[in-house]
Amino acid sequence: MDQIAIGKFISQCRKEKHLTQAQLAERLGVSDRAVSKWETGRSMPDVSIMLDLCEQIDISVNDLLNARRINMENYKEMAERTLLEMREREEQSARKMLSLEWVIAFIATFAMLGFIMLAAFVDMPNWLRGVIICAGILIFAVGIFFALKIETEAGFYECPKCKERYVPDYWKVFWAPHINRTRRMRCPHCGKRGWHKKVLSKEK
Repeated sequence: MDQIAIGKFISQCRKEKHLTQAQLAERLGVSDRAVSKWETGRSMPDVSIMLDLCEQIDISVNDLLNARRINMENYKEMAERTLLEMREREEQSARKMLSLEWVIAFIATFAMLGFIMLAAFVDMPNWLRGVIICAGILIFAVGIFFALKIETEAGFYECPKCKERYVPDYWKVFWAPHINRTRRMRCPHCGKRGWHKKVLSKEK
């Protein structure tokens, strides 16, 4: 997916509709700076306004993502290719976020151990020792909270019974017994308990 080409296509279609960046931005409820970023390829329109954008400049979402108007003969092929590209982007994003989870957990764990070792081996008043230990535990707790939040929201969990893929509630993930990223939870679809594994995309 070529953001530069998509940006140029948005600009071309906007001009064909005789709209300025400011006018298009006003219709979409965004800033003209956001429109400028789309057209220069520095960012993509958010999914939540993509349909409105396409309606305003009289193109389809498939046209937008392919940076050109697609004729009906090639529509199915291009639509399938676009869906595959979007799935790949979704999986890459989830993979990056799950890698970040490990980094945060690693840093939080070593920070806590470092604070505890400092309190254990450096001569200091007992009250300061207690403060340092509490600070280490607090850093660890906050780090694990955010690491687990990333794990919850990046990708999906798959039920081993009905194969439903879903994003669970944070606290269900927090309290669930687990082996790495596979957690024993109740499926919201079929209601059965099982070991639900983490997967990267919604599609099977």
